[in-house]
Amino acid sequence: MPETAAKRPTILVIDDDAEIRYSLARVLSSRGWQVSEAASGELGIAAVKKSPPDVVFLDVRMGGMSGLEALQHIRSAHPRQLVILMTAFGTAQTAIEAMKYGAFDYIMKPFDPQKVLTLVDNALQAGADMRAAVDYKPSLNSEDYKEGIVGASPVMQDVFKVIGQVTASDVTVMITGQSGTGKELVARSIWKHSHRSTKTFIAVNCAAIPENLIESELFGHEKGSFTGATGQRLGKFELCDGGTIFLDEIGDMALATQTKILRVLQQGEIQRVGGTDTLRVDVRILAATNKDLEAMVRAKLFREDLYYRLNVVRIRMPALREREGDIPQIVDFCLQNLVKQRKVRASKVSPEAMGVLVRYTWPGNVRELENVIYRSAVIAQGDTLLLKDLPLEIRDAVGAIAPAEAPVPAASPESSSTPAAPAVAPALSLADALDWIHRELASGSEPILERLEREMASRVLKAESGNQLRAAEKLGITRATLRKRIDEWGLKIP
Repeated sequence: MPETAAKRPTILVIDDDAEIRYSLARVLSSRGWQVSEAASGELGIAAVKKSPPDVVFLDVRMGGMSGLEALQHIRSAHPRQLVILMTAFGTAQTAIEAMKYGAFDYIMKPFDPQKVLTLVDNALQAGADMRAAVDYKPSLNSEDYKEGIVGASPVMQDVFKVIGQVTASDVTVMITGQSGTGKELVARSIWKHSHRSTKTFIAVNCAAIPENLIESELFGHEKGSFTGATGQRLGKFELCDGGTIFLDEIGDMALATQTKILRVLQQGEIQRVGGTDTLRVDVRILAATNKDLEAMVRAKLFREDLYYRLNVVRIRMPALREREGDIPQIVDFCLQNLVKQRKVRASKVSPEAMGVLVRYTWPGNVRELENVIYRSAVIAQGDTLLLKDLPLEIRDAVGAIAPAEAPVPAASPESSSTPAAPAVAPALSLADALDWIHRELASGSEPILERLEREMASRVLKAESGNQLRAAEKLGITRATLRKRIDEWGLKIP
């Protein structure tokens, strides 16, 4: 049963050049899309206000209101409106301002009809993804995130239990795990729930302080104790008296400094560098490392007595790949924080993008995930983070292809009266894709690679509407080689 006109995707073309509007409308109508026109920015804004279309084509330079001004008005009233800017001047400023004000994309004049159709297909897919993302609801409320440590997986529940058990005492805790797993968050949570929560918490990254300065940083120094010591300085232990000190990356601490840390643990005493007075301090020590301290003890690189003093209770932070079920909550937590700080517009994630985030192995753990979410949300054009917004290396790692990267098949005469659904490549792993190719091609009598090459050449030629130069570039071969294979295989050129 054919679709009614009301159900067709609607496209509004805003341009003060009647010839441009006419030619663009012809290209868009060829796919069965419903096209309307506006001759100025003001008329375009009124048309969007009356009935928001699926996609807007908007010229940058028009008489009266400029395209960029119209874009700001449209996006302000309709944050999800997909707008494609048109320009004859491909300057850096135009591109930057277009994306700054929330354009979905921009296209150069004169138009390549196939690129116009591909661009609209991608925009329609993005709109569909945004609508699908509305169904995604965060599983936790904002108050559930106040600890900063997110996770409902069994391994994280074990972490939370141990945190609760050690907060009532002053026991020394060793927190282990890979970089980026959230070891400092655990230390801060222990401090926040302890009887020392009203006192100072100081975090010291032992790997970031040069060896010749770390003792002065931790224990302070007296005036004239070394070159540059122009006055007395209090160290972190004195400043933290009564509170909690977190020694991060303690495996990078020099043996000489380890001896002094042991003295603090055993006797609660310190001496400033260059000083003779012994000072009493009451400080709880929490330590963390991503190194194998047991191996370092065997290699005489870490003091065995200090190791046992620090390792009274151990909390191991799992790698993110060990708790992939927590990823949706962590993503939601990151977006909530970014939106609250007014750093990004995107507050939701499309199901396709979330699927990729969950399947990726995250060698950099939660820190890498936070970075990817920030980076992707910054470039997202609407309030939804889409598959195409994720870094290419993340998508490549799990074999996911964003709609903008998938070839769009040319419209057949039979389908030109109805809008074609944008093709979305299934998010398969590379291994799954290769297994599928082998099953599909292995049944034939000719070699698999030859069949695969011929099929790819045929599909790329079709996607490029028979343009052999562009097809050759996409296939990674010369135009002469492509011509030779077209003749050999008897390929039909669209």
